[in-house]
Amino acid sequence: DPAYVYGLIRQESRFITDARSGVGASGLMQVMPKTARWTAKKIGLTDFKTSQLNERDINIAIGTGYLKLVLDDFAGSMPLAAAAYNAGPSRSRRWRGPSGAPTLDAAIWAETIPFSETRDYVKKVLANTTLYAAMISGQTQSLKERLGHISPREADTPENRDIP
Repeated sequence: DPAYVYGLIRQESRFITDARSGVGASGLMQVMPKTARWTAKKIGLTDFKTSQLNERDINIAIGTGYLKLVLDDFAGSMPLAAAAYNAGPSRSRRWRGPSGAPTLDAAIWAETIPFSETRDYVKKVLANTTLYAAMISGQTQSLKERLGHISPREADTPENRDIP
């Protein structure tokens, strides 16, 4: 979903190609070097070097490759994937709630995220996404519809512990 990628880039770097965070994330999609190396292998990007992270096309290929892997791991849930992109997949999994917990509107779930930075990040990425979707399609969409619901972890669903 291009609107989701734009929404994430807007929040991560404000579209500044050579942005660098205080913790070492680089480029439009603010990818950490370790995550970039892992993702490059997963998506078959041979001869990748972390010095290439500020190259627009490389950064977007790695960032969207990682985002797709995270989205797949969270069954396409944009709120869960945004939280995972910001705070890590293991935290996002824990924040879903245990098996048997109630299913929540994603807007309510976002308010339960214990890290204020991630809580704010998820809300802004998805608000940005909704705006970009309207710009791309020419039609407005409800933020609530885009967010969907967050269901609890299923006891029999294995976690993909491979994703950094």
